[in-house]
Amino acid sequence: MYVLFSQRNGTLYVGVTSDLARRVYEHKQKIIRGFTAQYNVDKLGYYEVFDNIAKAIEREKQIKGGSRKAKLGLIESVNPDWRDFYEDLI
Repeated sequence: MYVLFSQRNGTLYVGVTSDLARRVYEHKQKIIRGFTAQYNVDKLGYYEVFDNIAKAIEREKQIKGGSRKAKLGLIESVNPDWRDFYEDLI
């Protein structure tokens, strides 16, 4: 489960994947047209790793259902400088 951002306090996207590095790369390269490509949402600000996809999807839905303020707080809790964590994955 992951949260992408466009810039500090910018547009956010919450997703789930079984291969985080590959999926963020796809967002960065705009391989899949849609919301993240349109709004340039391609920086990895937060992620959680699960050993069970059902739990990851449950968590994704929980975060998506939360407020924008909660999502921003989640990023800030582990990434106060708003670094792109993608570089840590590759």
